[in-house]
Amino acid sequence: MSNDNELPSTMRAIEIAEPGGPEVLRPTTRPVPEPEEGEVLIRIHAAGVNGPDVFQRKGLYDPPAGASDIPGLEIAGEVVALGAGVSRFTLGARVCALIPGGGYAEYAVAHESNTLSIPEGLSVVEAAGMPETFMTVWLNLFLRGKFAAGETVLIHGGASGIGTTATMFAKALGAGKIITTIGSDAQRAASLELGADLAVDYRVDDFVEATKGFTDGRGADVIVDIIAGDYVARNYAAAAINGRIVQIGVIKGPAKDVDLFPMLTKRLTHIGSTLRSRTHEEKAQILAELEEHIWPHIRSGKVKPVLDRIFDLEDARGAHELMDSGTHIGKIVLKMKVSGA
Repeated sequence: MSNDNELPSTMRAIEIAEPGGPEVLRPTTRPVPEPEEGEVLIRIHAAGVNGPDVFQRKGLYDPPAGASDIPGLEIAGEVVALGAGVSRFTLGARVCALIPGGGYAEYAVAHESNTLSIPEGLSVVEAAGMPETFMTVWLNLFLRGKFAAGETVLIHGGASGIGTTATMFAKALGAGKIITTIGSDAQRAASLELGADLAVDYRVDDFVEATKGFTDGRGADVIVDIIAGDYVARNYAAAAINGRIVQIGVIKGPAKDVDLFPMLTKRLTHIGSTLRSRTHEEKAQILAELEEHIWPHIRSGKVKPVLDRIFDLEDARGAHELMDSGTHIGKIVLKMKVSGA
């Protein structure tokens, strides 16, 4: 292993004391991890906060075998040590990375194939809100959802990290119509500014009726859903013939009393997936496609992570309280006390 020869033996991190609310997140001290073959050690400047972190905190989403129990799936910072065989990066490289756990800390290891140079035009804090969210949207909206230019897409949770990203991607790649669901006037304004053609306030309006009305009764070709619960049956009603529904999250829990007949009559496809448990090779392929199709839009300024608030690492509890409230617009990011972050 090669490194900068100034690495500490321990680091500050956030651990989950027990399953529960944001109060179970507590600062701790852990050993600085060492990169194994094919891995880089990253001094973390910032880390994104995501839905899977919340589910892990609640005891509903265990890390994959061998992964750190520290939450956090996306990070940005600088490479400070190289494992054997690493060839893509040198010490000091500014990078962002997707990791299976360990992001709420001052250091983490990442496989070099799941690590990318920070795109030109992004700060390290902005880059921290990108890997997990961007990869999830690309995987589900495009690779699995088969979204094509000219189609209508319905995006639930339009003000979330996933929702804002899906809106930008769909807009940049030629969506015919973009419909989102939101929960406040501020979220509506933000969603429309990002490219949505219609933002439906789920508190007062029926998104099924709104989608049907906006598409002259046709419905949405692709539906991106992080909600589940009673949204599942309603998504079937809002979908167009041959529509695809991609299930990314289950914020409202299991679906109950779902009538599957509309799936048959409309020839619908309802699929779901997670990113965290995929192999390094699978993740590397998704990252390669992001570089090819999305990085040019980042450089042109059409796509950029939307940041809501930045919290100090030690205030991970506050970050999760905001996440749980559902009032944020875009990404919530933790920032470490590192010079230059």
